[in-house]
Amino acid sequence: MSYILTTECKDDIGLIAKITSLCHEHDLNITRNNEFVDKEGNRFFMRTELSGAPNNSFIAQLQALLPEGAKLNLYGQERTKVVLLATKEVHCLGGVLLKQYEQAFNIEVQAVIANYDTLEPLVKGFGIPFHLVSHEGLTRSEHDAAMAELIEQYNPDIVGLAKYMRILTPEFVSRFEGRIINIHHSSLPAFIGAKPYHQAFKRGVKIVGATAHFVNDELDEGPIIAQNVTQVSHAHNAEEMAKIGRDIEKTVFCNALQLACEHKLFINGDKTVVFS
Repeated sequence: MSYILTTECKDDIGLIAKITSLCHEHDLNITRNNEFVDKEGNRFFMRTELSGAPNNSFIAQLQALLPEGAKLNLYGQERTKVVLLATKEVHCLGGVLLKQYEQAFNIEVQAVIANYDTLEPLVKGFGIPFHLVSHEGLTRSEHDAAMAELIEQYNPDIVGLAKYMRILTPEFVSRFEGRIINIHHSSLPAFIGAKPYHQAFKRGVKIVGATAHFVNDELDEGPIIAQNVTQVSHAHNAEEMAKIGRDIEKTVFCNALQLACEHKLFINGDKTVVFS
């Protein structure tokens, strides 16, 4: 059997030796290892791929060896459960559904929830449950509460915002803290909010890009997971920039979910640690 062990704790002397020695004691073979120390924050991060059969005491023994408050997770081959939220745009949602259909990453899209029914035929074509939760006639808090209650029925590991074009309330974000991944159509922190490509066009930018990030209470300012850009020129208008940008958005969003399902992401304050 193959496993992934993730470790986050206060930095200390001999952490790698303690972890690897215990793995040896349990006859676990380390097939790959990545570690990082945030010297400024005095935090240690490690991702370890293992083969073998750890017994039920492994994590408890490891917890006792590490600094108090260490965060440990041992993952098997189970798929990362994802609920996707959408509005009307198809490219990011379609990109994820196609990758799952191709078995290109280890994700189980449990459901798609949207505030319009525009994407229902696409979702049902992939055999995935689609739920419409209209925002009409509801306050933002009421709509977010209805969305959250439905999401919690699935108990997902990740809530992916596949171009979900509504600002989330702090109450919603807190219910899924550290689990919401958004795709933003520009290279943050530039051009925050609506119509970023029109903002970019007016500024005469020479690159357009996309950013995937965890969601917090600040609009489009959560810890960044992945980014990409491509060059444009004065010959491109705002609509052409948006078309180019949509392809980048799809790629970056899928990349972020890929990193999540491979357990390569750690939130580190306002930043992330991302192992390649």
